[in-house]
This record gives sequence, C-alpha cells and structure tokens, in this order.
Amino acid sequence: MRIGIGNDHTAVELKDIIAEHLKDSGFEVVDFGAKAGERCDYPVPGKAVAEAIAAGELDRGVLICGTGIGISLAANKVPGIRAAVCSEPYSAKMAALHNNAQIIAFGARVVGSEMAKMIVDTFLGTEFEGGRHQNRLDIISEIEEKYSR
Repeated sequence: MRIGIGNDHTAVELKDIIAEHLKDSGFEVVDFGAKAGERCDYPVPGKAVAEAIAAGELDRGVLICGTGIGISLAANKVPGIRAAVCSEPYSAKMAALHNNAQIIAFGARVVGSEMAKMIVDTFLGTEFEGGRHQNRLDIISEIEEKYSR
C-alpha cells in the first residue's frame, strides 16, 4: 500500500517518526512534506497528498500540521477527498469504517508520537463498512457536485 505523508514546518519531527513507523510496518511512503529547517504553508502538502490520492497514485494519506485542522481543510477542497482530523484511535477507526476517509490528519501540537502511531495504525487497519454508510457518502458527493459547478 502506498501512503502519502505531508506536513508543514511545525510537524517535521512527528512526520519523520510516523514515516519511519509506516516503513517499518511494510508500507511504501511518499513524502510531500516539509523537511527540517524549511518553512511550509500547510495547504501546500495538504493539496499535494489529496491530489495524488484523487489521481490514484496513492492509496491513503497522513497529514500533520500544528493541529491537523488547516492541512485537512486544504485536502478536503480536492473533489472526492475525505480527510478527517483525529486525535485518538476511535475517531480514526470511525473515519475509515463509516466515512471511507482516504486521509487522516492530526496535530503535532496535539498528540504525541505514540498516540500518533496508534491513530495511523487504527486508520490503516480499518476497512470501509459500506452498507448504510455508502448512502451518506453519496449525499456528501451530491453536495460537493452541486457546489463545484
């Protein structure tokens, strides 16, 4: 599975920890984020990861900024993308299980590295349940289509 990872300058250290964790878990990691010493506006890597997923170049994504909020907002502007901010594993599970989110986001100023690993592991280990949840995603897609015209 190919995982895109993106971050701004506030999250370089946590991104490096999570990228290594993903590689150790057998995932291929594509880094779209800031490196040490670089300043980076969070919408840039958020958009890059989301576009790569929308294009079918990546399977899932992990985004990290100070809170996870700004970078997820940017990713969610890419049509068809569902990025969820989660600060604990239960929300990460539900984002995948019920919302078929392709991207998880969290804040380097909000969660520590061990919690971040648990969030990522839970998200990547959970498959979309489908069923009644697909109808809800279809409604979200209709809203997106209405406002993208």
